[in-house]
Amino acid sequence: MEFRLLGTVSVDTFTGPLPLGPAKRRSLLAALLLSANTPVSIARLTDSLWDDTPPLHARSVIQGHVSRLRALLVGADAEAYGVELVTLGDAYVLRLPETLLDSQRFEELLTLARGQRSAADMVLMLKEALSLWQGPALSGAFAGRPLQAAAHSLEESRLATVEQLAHAYAALGEHNRAAAVLRAEAVAHPMRESLAAALMTALYRAGRQSEALDWFHRTRRLLADELGIDPGHELADAYALILRGDPGPDAGREGGRNAPDRQGTARGPVRAGGSGAGPMPAARPAADRRTGPDGGATAGPAARSDESPGATGGGTNGGTGGGTGGALGPVPPRPLPVPSLVGGPHPTDLLPRAPRGFQGRTAELAALTRAAAGEAPVCLVTGPAGVGKTALALQWAHRNPAAFPDGRLFADLRGFSDTGEPALIEVLREFLLALGVAPRRVPESVAAAAALFRSLTDRRRLLVVLDNARHSATVRPLLPGGTDCVTLVTSRHRLEGLIASDAARPVPLDVLEPPDGTALLAGVLGEDRVLAEPVAARRLAELCGGLPLALRVTAARLAGRPSWTLAGLADELADERSRLTFLDVDDTGVSAALRLTVQQLPQDAVHQLARLGHHPGSHFDPYTAAALAGTDPVVATAALERLAAAHLVTETAPGRWVLHDLIRLYARGMDPEGGSEALIGVLDHYIATALAAADTAEPGGEPCFVLPEDYHRPVAVRDFVDRAAAMNWLAAERDDLALAAVAARAAGFHDRAWRIILLQWPQVVWRVRDSWSPLLELALDSARAHHDAYAESRVLNLLGWVLTEEGRTAEAVALLERSPLLARQAGDRLGEATALINLAVVQAEQGELDTALEGCGQAVELAREEGDAHTEMLALQHLARMQLTANRPHEALDSVRTALDLGPEHEEIARRVLLLTTSGEARLALGEEGQGIRVLDLAAGEAEHSGYDEGAVRALQALLRVTAEPEYRKRYEQAVRRLTDDG
Repeated sequence: MEFRLLGTVSVDTFTGPLPLGPAKRRSLLAALLLSANTPVSIARLTDSLWDDTPPLHARSVIQGHVSRLRALLVGADAEAYGVELVTLGDAYVLRLPETLLDSQRFEELLTLARGQRSAADMVLMLKEALSLWQGPALSGAFAGRPLQAAAHSLEESRLATVEQLAHAYAALGEHNRAAAVLRAEAVAHPMRESLAAALMTALYRAGRQSEALDWFHRTRRLLADELGIDPGHELADAYALILRGDPGPDAGREGGRNAPDRQGTARGPVRAGGSGAGPMPAARPAADRRTGPDGGATAGPAARSDESPGATGGGTNGGTGGGTGGALGPVPPRPLPVPSLVGGPHPTDLLPRAPRGFQGRTAELAALTRAAAGEAPVCLVTGPAGVGKTALALQWAHRNPAAFPDGRLFADLRGFSDTGEPALIEVLREFLLALGVAPRRVPESVAAAAALFRSLTDRRRLLVVLDNARHSATVRPLLPGGTDCVTLVTSRHRLEGLIASDAARPVPLDVLEPPDGTALLAGVLGEDRVLAEPVAARRLAELCGGLPLALRVTAARLAGRPSWTLAGLADELADERSRLTFLDVDDTGVSAALRLTVQQLPQDAVHQLARLGHHPGSHFDPYTAAALAGTDPVVATAALERLAAAHLVTETAPGRWVLHDLIRLYARGMDPEGGSEALIGVLDHYIATALAAADTAEPGGEPCFVLPEDYHRPVAVRDFVDRAAAMNWLAAERDDLALAAVAARAAGFHDRAWRIILLQWPQVVWRVRDSWSPLLELALDSARAHHDAYAESRVLNLLGWVLTEEGRTAEAVALLERSPLLARQAGDRLGEATALINLAVVQAEQGELDTALEGCGQAVELAREEGDAHTEMLALQHLARMQLTANRPHEALDSVRTALDLGPEHEEIARRVLLLTTSGEARLALGEEGQGIRVLDLAAGEAEHSGYDEGAVRALQALLRVTAEPEYRKRYEQAVRRLTDDG
């Protein structure tokens, strides 16, 4: 687990980032992380989340975000990493080992770097520190003033580290590298004089004086135009140093392998023997020179044509061919360059044009720049079809022409194309020809051509863009040999083999946020047309799922039809049945891009994807995927891994996957006939899993219904190890269970719809005031659709009880009065007992205590006759409460004792807590204050230990009516706060 502030605020886990949600939740996390292991008050959090006057419900909003964040951390097994989000009075504290926080590791690496005696070691540590940055600090968070200040402070620290890295490179004499790392930041911060001065000095010491002077004049003009000021001392001093020709303190060392000395000659070997030995002037033929970054010639690989005479004399030297070989004595042999292949300077540019209308991607562009700052880096841009990988790569490549003075190569590897992949030898041939190799000299084998390519690029600063790679093996022969070369690979696959073998730095690409999607539309259609319909433009961006390809197709349709309105096309796209059709134009579109990805998959993954298209929910696990596909979880997991590698599904948390909306529509069209079978499979999976969860959460009770006649038991059902796991699953799946019920009802599977809803009763009891009535009303409609008295009675029981708890007693009575009769008609005696209990509860609320007592007594007898201890215990629990209300504490105590004798204490935790609370209050009513307090304290403790906050509140309320003990007041407030947080 890793917490990130240096880039988008995020929590990375082994299976991917946690879905943190809105910007304010990220802001809250950022504020807690900036003060990790220190309490952060509600007031400070409020300042971080709102710039202006906060809303009246600010505290509730913060509590809600804390609750959701805590649930995400718990779901990611944060406790195993020593991570805990706790409440301390009026503050929150996020406890975690500081090694899990990237900003802390960044500071630690800086401290270690400053303590290094070796400049080379310092470079390694500073590069490692800067590699932690994934974009501007605190991205994705709401930019409140405190967070703005923190982000600025972190950015200042990063820039200072870049300058330190440049100084370390200079100490090693690697001035070209110092200039490379400084240039990107100087472009991004053009008025930061310290960066400009450092860059000028690095360029000058690398022999690039004209570039250095040009940078000074550019910065001087910018300062004058923007700020009306002259350069400061630091910039002026750097300018004066260049004009004086001062070598500076670090200029005595070579500025890289090809750096010129002060006389402008390349350093040659030292003469052996004799006094006065010194550097050899390395005069070379014109064919042995190539253009340097400033336009001058720098020493390059020696070259001679086949027609030139061979070496003569008794030795070799660095002079011209007619030198006197023996006069200077033997010299150490230089590495032999590749002969007669390169005939002169061949700077080349194979890049396609820069993408038009490119929008957003600031963080990803910055991530590419950082990834490209290493030694011989391989940068890997990955993402689903149509997300804009090629556009990002080309945009970045065109923004950095000066970084690659020896050229930029490009190859479309067509890994996901109908035409198939090009032969590697053809790609290598194109690269070698671009580098000046004579056609007849291009080797015929891939291995030899790749070796020649690596040799020719060994001393160059070159960019190689490999687009649409399908396999790591395709990429490796095309990697250049130079440590100053950068390779940029794009792929729909994760290419984990390339990460393992060549330390490729992944830069994952996700869909565009709505503002960037709207800006992309404006770039094609013109701002006036988008500004005329801003709401429709944003809706189009959302319907396209933030996928750049879909947005461009949409923009193309609108551009060719000026009479169309954006709102009209948005209405067309809103229909899922035709959305993909509208997102295709000519031979380009979402369907075509996805088809090319899918056709590369094995059949089991294709089948799994097709069935996922019929999933009614928003996410799925291997059990759900298996139920949809009619397989088992092991097979489903393997298929999901293949789909994830192709960026067709995304794992948002361990074992939790999602499908992009447009991919879901495409998948649904792959197997339209399988929709009914897939839906039945997943509905019965939900029924089986929810039954297992309910049985684990509340063991010993009667099943809340019989199974449908045509029920299909899944191949495997999730096993819940304890009550907490079962309740967590019910809470996490609540939205998807609701979506499944809606889909079941729409498809006419009413017998599944009401069962899926009713099975959530343990969670309903646990969080009764959490807006369950609309879902239960849907269940009631489904039960009535089949004229099923059994189903209707069962649903009415739970719905009536929820309405009672919500204070809607009149509505509850109207429903519950019908329930006992319906159960009797269906021959459901236990259902009738439950109906009598719930009706009695609402009657007691209305003051009809005698009627309520009678109904509860009948329920007790029915349950005993059926031999069902669970229902009898439920009836006795409510009967005891009514007897206490009727001022019959002795009878209430008897009912509690009878109920507690019915079942083991570890079962029915909620019911046991409520019974103990009633017992404690009865003892208080009988004047047994000490015993009553002891029992109530026991009830509160058990409720707190099990997480039953409703029960804890009830027991502690009863205690506070008879004692002012501060400890009880504190525990009561904490329980209320937990309820507020979680609710």
